[in-house]
Amino acid sequence: MTTTTPNPQQSTPSSTAPKAKPQRWQTIPRQQKVTPGRVPKESTVSRVASMGLMIILAVYFLLPMYWLVVAATKPQGDLASTSGLWFSNFNLFQNLGTLFARQDGIFLQWALNSLLYAGGGALVGTLISAMTGYALAKFSFRGREGLFGIILGGVLVPTTALALPLFLLFSQVGLVNTYWAVFLPSIVSPFGVYLARIFTAGAVPDEILESARIDGAGEFRIFFQVAFRLMVPSLVTVFLFQFVGIWNNFFLPIVMLQNDRLYPITLGLFNWNASTARVPALQESVITGSLVSIIPLIIIFISLQRFWKTGLASGAVK
Repeated sequence: MTTTTPNPQQSTPSSTAPKAKPQRWQTIPRQQKVTPGRVPKESTVSRVASMGLMIILAVYFLLPMYWLVVAATKPQGDLASTSGLWFSNFNLFQNLGTLFARQDGIFLQWALNSLLYAGGGALVGTLISAMTGYALAKFSFRGREGLFGIILGGVLVPTTALALPLFLLFSQVGLVNTYWAVFLPSIVSPFGVYLARIFTAGAVPDEILESARIDGAGEFRIFFQVAFRLMVPSLVTVFLFQFVGIWNNFFLPIVMLQNDRLYPITLGLFNWNASTARVPALQESVITGSLVSIIPLIIIFISLQRFWKTGLASGAVK
């Protein structure tokens, strides 16, 4: 009986395999774990510097308004004899009564004129800007970009440079010293057209317009029932720019108007302030009237705040 002795080389084949070289340990740099949606934390120095700068700017802009509120509560004799940044004898309601009773209540007429010029002009101007911007954004026609460039160039022209040509033009048609002399130039806003085009491009999809055309809707119906509703939050921004610009407009009324019953608040208070050397009591009425004149601006900004915040971002991201 034959016995076979196992070959040690065959039983351990791995013993003949070349030995693996020992590998050196490599240090792998740790990657910083980034959580999606988290913003890198800013340094304390930059945060403190930003807050300090904003506080300085806030004080810079709010200090004149604070002075106006304080001065409007003082009687005429305390304006020069007391500190301008602190209250003395509270006389606000008496000052308001004197303001609205002076010259047979002409200040109230000025306030109504300003509301007519600013409110009506801003509404009509916003509608014109919306229609023009919509046409420039959604219709293709020859010379579109050239026309938009001309309109955009109008933004660079100061309104004071247009006052004299407008006066000569309106005098030819007999509209000087009328409401129309201030109202008609106020409804044209090249900057409003520019904003309306940007807002339309970002807020009104072309697919919705094509669907409305397929359903048989006309262009005016598409604009007022589809596009205009999508543009409303953005157009509030255009309206605010128009309203504030017309409300604070001074140079155009002083050129166009001679009848003091047609004056806006800005021109009326300017004439009173020019007469304080002869009638010192007008000084308190000018200060109180200035305080009253900013109340409509504050009200309209607060009431439309949720719209114009949205409108400022419209068209920024596609």
